[in-house]
Order: sequence, then C-alpha cells, then structure tokens
Amino acid sequence: MQYKDLKKFIYKLEPESAHHIIETILKNIGAYAPFLLKAVSKKYKITNSKLSQELFGVTFPNPVGLAAGFDKNATMIQGLEAIGFGFIEFGTVTPKPQSGNEKPRLFRFPEQNSLQNAMGFNNEGLEVAQKNIKKLYPFSVPLGANIGKNKNTSSEDALKDYEILIDGFKDISDYIIINISSPNTPGLRDLQNETFIKSIFELSTKMTDKPVLLKIAPDLEVQDAIDICRFAIDNGAKGIIATNTTIDYTPLPNPKDFGGISGEVLKEKSFILFEALAKEFYGKTTLISVGGISDGKEAYRRLKAGASLVQAYSALIFEGPVLARKINEEILELLENDGYSNISEVIGADRK
Repeated sequence: MQYKDLKKFIYKLEPESAHHIIETILKNIGAYAPFLLKAVSKKYKITNSKLSQELFGVTFPNPVGLAAGFDKNATMIQGLEAIGFGFIEFGTVTPKPQSGNEKPRLFRFPEQNSLQNAMGFNNEGLEVAQKNIKKLYPFSVPLGANIGKNKNTSSEDALKDYEILIDGFKDISDYIIINISSPNTPGLRDLQNETFIKSIFELSTKMTDKPVLLKIAPDLEVQDAIDICRFAIDNGAKGIIATNTTIDYTPLPNPKDFGGISGEVLKEKSFILFEALAKEFYGKTTLISVGGISDGKEAYRRLKAGASLVQAYSALIFEGPVLARKINEEILELLENDGYSNISEVIGADRK
C-alpha cells in the first residue's frame, strides 16, 4: 500500500491516535521483526559516501535527521533509522514523567502541509528514555537527546532539571540539545536570556565532553537571536539548532490560539532567521537547520546557507516513510549538477 492511500485512513483518526499507531509499528518492527527491519532498510535507506560527514567525532551517514518531538521516549529509534534518517533526536525528555497539556493538542492542516501542536513535553521521563536508549547505544546513526524542564519546575529551579538530564544522557547520546524555545511550557522561552544561557553552558562544559547545543525559537528578533547565540557559543555551546515552532498563527486558516506551528508555513520564517545566524556563525560553530524542510531543494538551500545538517518532522506526517530517501536522492542530484563530489563541499557555499 502506498502512503498516499494509507493517509486516507490515517487522516480519519485524531492526530495523536494516528501517531500512537505509527509508534507501535515502528517500535515493534525494531523489537520483534528484524527481518522486516532489514526489508524496510533496503527500501528506504540511501547509502552513499557523498552524503557522509564527520561531526562531533561521529559519522553522520547522511545530513537528513529527524527533529525532536516525534520520538519522545526513544521507542522508535530502529524503525526511524530503517526509513533512512541519518541521525535522530529523541525527546523532549524531562526529568520526571508528565502528561503534557490538555487534549486535543495536535492539529493537522493538510492543505498547508503544516501542524499546530500544544503538546507540552508529554513524555515518560528520564528513567524510561534512559532504559530505551541503553538497549541500543552506541547506535548505527548519531543520537541526540533533546532535554527540557518539567512544567512544574520554576524558572529559578530550571537549571537543576537540565543538570539532571545532562548527567543522565551524557554517556548514552552523541550530542545534547538544550530546549528552551518550545512555546508549550509556560515561561520556558523566558529562559532565552544571557544569565540562564551562561549558567547552563558553563555547567554543561564542566559535566561532559559531549557537544551540547542550543535550540532557538523562530520568533526572536534577528539581532536578539544573534546576541543569544553568540553568548551561548562564547560560553561553551557547540552548535545552534534553528528553529523551533512559531507562535505566529497568521499563515494558517482558522488556527487555534495556542501552541506552535511547524511545517510548510514555517519554511521562509525559519530560513530567514537561519541565514542571518549563518552569516554570523558559519565556520565558528556547527549549525543545524529545521523548519519547513520537505524536499531536497529546500534542504540543499539550507546546506548552502551554512547548515551542516538539516532536520524534518512535520513533513514525515505528510510525505510518509519515503521522506528521508526522497530528500537524500534530490540532494545527490543537486550535488552532481553543481559538480560537488561530497556534501562537505556544498555546506556554506553561499558564505564562501
């Protein structure tokens, strides 16, 4: 069955119900059906040395990763790798389990290939994610741990939550992402300030040699974003991920008045901020671009702008399991057209 046919059934379900079905499939393929995992890999994975690069001391077989939010508890890692992602971020994980915000909290906009979510870091907590990752790590593709504070943790005590999480994942992930940019935890974005950023990266530098990155919101003013990222880098951040979801609801017809928007309508907003950051920081730190990426052309634009890696999330819902393969095949075609022999040559081409 083609995914376009399967979507007709999936879209009749509530978005979270559909997600749970997909999670069950991907989880069980990895746990109980290695023969199916091999078949899925054969169909969807692209193996080509032109796409491979080394970052953070590990090999990324291709530059297309899955952004955090899809696999909150690290239950689908094997299945997601089998459908072709070159790296996977799990989470956002909080120290303690939490149920997240009230339902309904996830909404599809198929005509715009976009989502609106107000999930609120729903996850089973650090101990469950640790247990799941320890079964796999080290893994065949790099794994990133996206971490955030519990909803009931005050801003004054937030640093302790992140300290617990860094300690919990520093030995079972390839990099760690400080998430202070989700719009769905009250007060979280307020932590995008110099005092907290200095504290968190000074702390992380003392705790681990693993790279710790900062993920920022797309709704910051450009200069504010530059200043925040520069401060993070100066205090030990090893990379910047731009961007999280937006609270600008104007591009959607009849949106909810809460949550964050991702997908196609975020593409230009995300790119504009990313390019501004790349002009400042390309060559000084590792940059990862996310927001509205659904095809090789857009991924290639982000790479040329200065991204070493790109991520997708919403596009997986609308394109299905072929997404990573499609993007990588299109990147390979564009590399050949432009006369590049390896992806490292195209990264930052617009900055050179």
